[in-house]
Amino acid sequence: MSTEQLPFPGVRSGVELVPTNDQPQTGKEYTSDQEVRWCPGCGDYAVLKAVQGFLPQLGLRRENIVFVSGIGCSSRFPYYLDTYGMHSIHGRAPSIATGIATAREDLSVWVVTGDGDALSIGGNHLIHALRRNVNMTILLFNNRIYGLTKGQYSPTSEAGKVTKSTPMGSLDHPFNPVSLALGAEASFVARTIDSDRKHLTHVLSAAAAHRGTSLVEIYQNCPIFNDGAFDAIKSNDTKADAIIPLVHGEQIRFGVEGSKGLIRDSATGGVKAALVADVAEDQLLVHDAHNPDPSTAFAISRLTDSGYLNQSPIGIFRQVERPTYDDQARDQIATAKEGAPGDPQQRLDALINSGDTWTVV
Repeated sequence: MSTEQLPFPGVRSGVELVPTNDQPQTGKEYTSDQEVRWCPGCGDYAVLKAVQGFLPQLGLRRENIVFVSGIGCSSRFPYYLDTYGMHSIHGRAPSIATGIATAREDLSVWVVTGDGDALSIGGNHLIHALRRNVNMTILLFNNRIYGLTKGQYSPTSEAGKVTKSTPMGSLDHPFNPVSLALGAEASFVARTIDSDRKHLTHVLSAAAAHRGTSLVEIYQNCPIFNDGAFDAIKSNDTKADAIIPLVHGEQIRFGVEGSKGLIRDSATGGVKAALVADVAEDQLLVHDAHNPDPSTAFAISRLTDSGYLNQSPIGIFRQVERPTYDDQARDQIATAKEGAPGDPQQRLDALINSGDTWTVV
């Protein structure tokens, strides 16, 4: 069976992936018996329901799916899914998931993390998972605040943010998670919104089907400690101008009736917004998520307003194919086991069984 024929392309062939019976799965089968314990109105509820509704589409056995989380409100996720899961340690979920994905090619491996967990103590682990292109899907919940520890500023909080830990305003320049992922040359990078079920499900489907590391940033509201952080892109009065939708192969246009678009900025070498009426049709950028050069995708990501989210590109920024770390690691092991023809010294079993390699005196 080729990868293209698999019900879930993110997992390699040679593994029994389909459910044990002929009955289609439902979201209820992926819902655990644990009480969901998030604050009323938390955006995590919407993401959980979307994921529970989406997982049956993978056509996998539940035991072929594993969710790994770190520490934070979002990291309770594995408790609420009837799959395998691990609530791991702060910031280390990508590293643990790397081990799982490398050891078990039959698994669909997911990481659930937050802006604090992933980008503060876990920053180093995240960027190395992205650059290695390990076969996993990372859901980064971004509410621009520390929720579990009661409202301190996070690596994505805007400059000047007043919180319990920054009573005079944050001095830090915030991370842009999408820019960070593109800078690490991640092979799949996307951004979506907790309250847009259709878009969220579409992005999750593409991310799960991608072989390699998929990073999906999810704008997620925290009604207790950072309520309204994403009002500009959620309000019917403002979202037409605030959301810059990215669709592969289509012109990047936004605003009421597509009155605005993105063009090249000759002054900076990046991109900028312009009124469609003021530019030639061929000046409008056509989104190419499959471009092997991430430069344009990075330039588009820089249009994200890190202050009050008055505008933000939403969609799949990059979706390219390149070898994955775990596939290559398994290939190396297979090569070592087989060894060079006619040269038994190259065989791994010959090395392991070669006797003592040193003497303790």
